[in-house]
Amino acid sequence: MEGILSLLVDVMSEPAILVASIALVGLLAQRKNLSDTMKGTTKTFVGFLVIAAGAGLLERALSPFGAMFQEAFNMTGVVPNNEAIVALALTEYGSNTALIMFFGMVVNILIARFTRFKYIFLTGHHTLYMACMLAIIMAVAGFKSVGLIAVGAVALGIIMTLSPAIVQPFIRKLTGNDNVALGHFSAVGYAISGLVGKAVKGKKEITSTEKIDFPKGLGFLRDSTVSIALTMTVMYIIVALFAGPTFIEGELSEGTNFLVYSFIEAGNFAAGVFIILSGVRLVLAEIVPAFKGISTKLVPNAKPALDVPIIFTYAPNAVLIGFFSSFMGGVFSLVVMTFAGSTIILPGVVPHFFTGAAAGVLGNATGGVRGSIAGSFVNGIIISFLPIFLLPVLGELGFANTTFSDADFGVSGIFFGTLANYAGPIAIVISLVVILALMAIPFGKKKKVQQ
Repeated sequence: MEGILSLLVDVMSEPAILVASIALVGLLAQRKNLSDTMKGTTKTFVGFLVIAAGAGLLERALSPFGAMFQEAFNMTGVVPNNEAIVALALTEYGSNTALIMFFGMVVNILIARFTRFKYIFLTGHHTLYMACMLAIIMAVAGFKSVGLIAVGAVALGIIMTLSPAIVQPFIRKLTGNDNVALGHFSAVGYAISGLVGKAVKGKKEITSTEKIDFPKGLGFLRDSTVSIALTMTVMYIIVALFAGPTFIEGELSEGTNFLVYSFIEAGNFAAGVFIILSGVRLVLAEIVPAFKGISTKLVPNAKPALDVPIIFTYAPNAVLIGFFSSFMGGVFSLVVMTFAGSTIILPGVVPHFFTGAAAGVLGNATGGVRGSIAGSFVNGIIISFLPIFLLPVLGELGFANTTFSDADFGVSGIFFGTLANYAGPIAIVISLVVILALMAIPFGKKKKVQQ
């Protein structure tokens, strides 16, 4: 049984396998010939591996930056990181996590089939992380065995459906169509960034981050790969100078000169972004047409909710602006926490990049450059303060030096944890029933015009 659960987790947490399987089912449902089916499935599979390779390169480049930042400014505290907290939790909650994940995906498909919320969440690793957090919270709340898995699965299925729905109006604004959705559990932060972008855009026509008017001598900055590489080089070297050569060469670079090491890691960051953008183009060219088979045969009008890099291609400059602004929001929050004497949440560089970049892209869509800067800055504050309120509902894992990072984890965890603390497990069950009932109401159906 443990072997089957382990296989289940491995398969469903691999976006490349999961999304390629969905593409295969969609193409078969459309009765495509063998050549088109093989091409579409293989390109989707390879495209997601390309995205994963780029993301891995990014994370490897960002990891030393975070360590350098902590050393440079002598900061200690909780570092939000989904991978770290899940690795700690799976030793105790692994079986429950796997079962919640599997049945949660089933609930997501059923909700998409029978309600107006037509979103099928396909980001496997985020599904795993949310299933893990729900397994922890439901156990702390007092649920056991079958009840824990059932309640956790229904909660997961609802979150997998509502998260893309919350941010979809801004995705439509960005893409100009309704073909694809965003499957990444920081939708609350993204939606708020979009709203902030609207609020700050002003009366004049917005200036997109992609149309920044650089002087002729700085025309090379119009190339996003060049601008990202140069900007990150400056950031790395500044932090490296504060951290000092002793720490970097002794702990991180294995003796390589600290400035050379910083320069290379900044280049790796830019390379990671370039690889991700290439993979996104490959995947979107295949998954959207393939998904029409799912929409037609299984879940009419369904939209695939895909991982956050899918929107990076729409505004590569906003990706960098969003990361930087979100990180500054994290630093601002750190200062506030220090003076307030609360738990210190250190800026996690990886979550600030991925969520900040997306917040920057969506803020740009609604408010141009100002929207990108302001929206992602607010996102940085959100993902800094939510973990403070999430920590108390995680039981013993709330005392670890890491926690869940993205906004939806904070909102969902605080919601269910607070219900359990103040009203007991029955309140969680009632809340899930009420939410499902509200989702089932067929709002927005057009009446047929009688001839």
